Amino acid sequence: MKLKLFLLAFTAFPLWAATPKLKPAVAPSPWDKAAEIVTKLDPVNSFPDVTYTITDFGAVGDNKTPCKEAFDKVITKCSNNGGGTIQVPAGEYYLNGPIVFKSNVCINLQKGATLNFSTDERDYLPAVLTRWEGTELYNYSPFIYAYHVNNIALTGEGTVNGNGSKKFAPWNNIQKTEQEMLRKMGRELIPVWRRVFGEGYHLRPGFLELYGCTRVRIEGITLEDSPFWTVHPIFCTNVIVRGITVKSYNYNNDGCDPESCTNVLIENCDFNTGDDGIAIKSGRDNDAWRIGRPTENVVIRNCVFHSKINGFCIGSEMAGGVRNVFVENIQLPKSSNAIYFKSNLDRGAYIENVYVRNVNADTVRTAFIRFEPDYKGEHSSFNPTLFRNFLIENVSCKLSGETGIYLNGFEGYPLKDITLRNVTIESTPVPYCLQNCENVTFDNVMVNGKQLDKNPTPSEIIKLKIL
Repeated sequence: MKLKLFLLAFTAFPLWAATPKLKPAVAPSPWDKAAEIVTKLDPVNSFPDVTYTITDFGAVGDNKTPCKEAFDKVITKCSNNGGGTIQVPAGEYYLNGPIVFKSNVCINLQKGATLNFSTDERDYLPAVLTRWEGTELYNYSPFIYAYHVNNIALTGEGTVNGNGSKKFAPWNNIQKTEQEMLRKMGRELIPVWRRVFGEGYHLRPGFLELYGCTRVRIEGITLEDSPFWTVHPIFCTNVIVRGITVKSYNYNNDGCDPESCTNVLIENCDFNTGDDGIAIKSGRDNDAWRIGRPTENVVIRNCVFHSKINGFCIGSEMAGGVRNVFVENIQLPKSSNAIYFKSNLDRGAYIENVYVRNVNADTVRTAFIRFEPDYKGEHSSFNPTLFRNFLIENVSCKLSGETGIYLNGFEGYPLKDITLRNVTIESTPVPYCLQNCENVTFDNVMVNGKQLDKNPTPSEIIKLKIL
């Protein structure tokens, strides 16, 4: 009888009372991926404790003495001896040709040091392998160039002046025929060794371009008066752009264009540009499909954009695909579009897994948030780009001149899985434009003082300025 009572009491005791309560699982955040990217990048760049001084190799900071030969000598010696740091003391150094990096070299521009680059196009020959607006070719050498080298850095408090407005930037007005020639070569997959431009042509050289490199750091310097795109890593892995200032207002003067790169950190930078602040790219049309290399794993944070055109942008040369992009803590005093994703029917590929938070814009001339799969192109084919999986949250804008939010997909090829959360746009004439979208959510989106419906309905599409 006692045994029966004991068993009855035991079975009546609720098992959950004796089981410790488990804490609910914390859902993984997409920003965990951003933290992982940064953690892997932070240890990048270590150089032997060996220092060379450029003036010991014949360089004179009088802005008259040609200094390319001195840089060539010291870079070669530094690299051949296992690497180290090249110090450039205060002074103005006239560069009668490009600086070409070799592996394990850090160039440090001390405060008061300025590199002034030549305006004679003959100084940037022979032509080198590069990409021009997303198509491979041989063209004038970028002013600072690296080709398939490892562990390099350009650092310090000094300045690099491209003097682009004095010669190369105006070539934009006379390049149309050559631009179309190159694009046709890319579409038709003419072998790259036959795409030789440079001497006799007018495709502007790049400013600071790193091609096929690993473990790259650009930190602290100021870049002024670029001839074309300013900081342009191509096919690079493990890239840090940190604490730089760009002051360059010529046509196509993007601040930083990582193109077909993997694992990139851009932080604490101040972009004052004649074009986009940052434009993520991966090549143009058939030529990019041939190569098949996306840009992926990019973290952009703690930057300021004073952009004549767009603040943060993906595209339009993105035919290799772009994915896993994280943007946070951005100030945008002025731009044409603030957060902009663009492609066209020539591109194909995809833009996916993009996360943006904590962006504050003041005055935007066109649209605060803009998705544009029908950007200008050659219209040579019908290859819509897949736009999928975007989260934009905790962002605000005081004035957006034409519309607040612009999402315009193609019939049968909608923009997919877009969440806008905690968005405030104080003033705009048209709250939003939306057509051909799938699974779009407005979660606490306030425009002109009113909260928009969580599930927005299609609306009239107004014609925006194409930039």
